[in-house]
Amino acid sequence: MIIYFKYSFWVKCVWAQLDASSYKILKELAMNEPMTPIVTVSFFHYRSRWCKWQGFRNMGLVPPLLKRVEGLKFSKMLGSGSGDGFRVWPDFGRYGLLMSWESQESAERFFAGHDALSRLMKHSERSYTLFMKTIKSHGTWDGLTPFQPSMKHQKSLPIGVLTRASIKWSKMFTFWRAVPGVSRSMSNHHGNLLAVGIGELPLIQQATFSVWQDRQKMIDYAYRGEHHAKVVKMTRRIGWYKEELFARFHIFDLRGQPPEVMREHLTTKHLEQVDSKSA
Repeated sequence: MIIYFKYSFWVKCVWAQLDASSYKILKELAMNEPMTPIVTVSFFHYRSRWCKWQGFRNMGLVPPLLKRVEGLKFSKMLGSGSGDGFRVWPDFGRYGLLMSWESQESAERFFAGHDALSRLMKHSERSYTLFMKTIKSHGTWDGLTPFQPSMKHQKSLPIGVLTRASIKWSKMFTFWRAVPGVSRSMSNHHGNLLAVGIGELPLIQQATFSVWQDRQKMIDYAYRGEHHAKVVKMTRRIGWYKEELFARFHIFDLRGQPPEVMREHLTTKHLEQVDSKSA
């Protein structure tokens, strides 16, 4: 009886040690498992004056809530311009939320119903979110590099493009004189699915987010379109920006109520191709 007790005691000790060691190894493997970073951009539309006021308040109320979100590496609440989004006067009925995540799992937890998201959606008439993987990015945003490439470019797949710049005070007048022609040419260009002028601060911190059917149509606009090519040359000559960033993405998921043209072209087939070709 005594021998059995001693044997049983030591067996339990050995198993306990093995369990502890196994748990430690599994934990280390989980921590070291590579995670694919993703980027999301969401747009929220508000209709009535009261709802627009709530949307405007969120510009100040939501950022503090985002500081505590697990897995969120970078975030910006963004206003938009009126009309097509590229005018000086703000559109108080549309706001954007740009976020860079360490993994899709982190993003999914947020979109499952975080308080910040609930606040943004509470008074909105409609909203939609694009889930994206970065193809390339250069430049900085507030001195940071928020987008890490996570897949290779695929020529036939839809592409999202983000350009952001902090404009020099002394160059604002010439910059805003050039904007209307560029915005009209982008929205009307064949292959454009979305073009939104967004920004952190009116006039001086501006960004553009656009979605294209494929890379070639985006290239045709950017380098062969008369208005945009002219502005690119002016940018180099005049030096409008204190800081700038340019990034390209492939979209792998689309949720909510996007514009109909996006829903038509961003098919399940395209989105699945993006998800299967990640680097």
